[in-house]
Amino acid sequence: MIGYTMVGTKDLDRAVVFYDAIFTEMGFTRCFKDDQVSFWGDKVNVEAPRFATGYPFNGEIANLGNGGMTAFLIDSTVKIDRLYAIAMGLGGSDEGPPGLRPHYGEGFYAAYLRDPDGNKIAFVCYDVHRTSA
Repeated sequence: MIGYTMVGTKDLDRAVVFYDAIFTEMGFTRCFKDDQVSFWGDKVNVEAPRFATGYPFNGEIANLGNGGMTAFLIDSTVKIDRLYAIAMGLGGSDEGPPGLRPHYGEGFYAAYLRDPDGNKIAFVCYDVHRTSA
């Protein structure tokens, strides 16, 4: 259903360093980069969902939409913890540390943060009981 998700940035080089580390840990590579935008995902399967960050095409300054967030599905709590630590070490800011969120469902484990531009992202595992912890 999703072709790609894009978040804006005010500093593409900084954003690329941040997301390169995140997606490398998740097993994805950068698919494309020019002076305006960078994409990550499956280089071979062009129909697989991708994630991008870049400068707004209208030339205006990137800003945040209240309530917007991209959640990345991760298969273990250990990986979520590691991704959260990587993000915090690269200038991310906490919006909810890794942990169980039983009000979203039994076994729902997540970490919420903002990238250096303030875009909200999450790492989630829907059922830690069925996946490797």
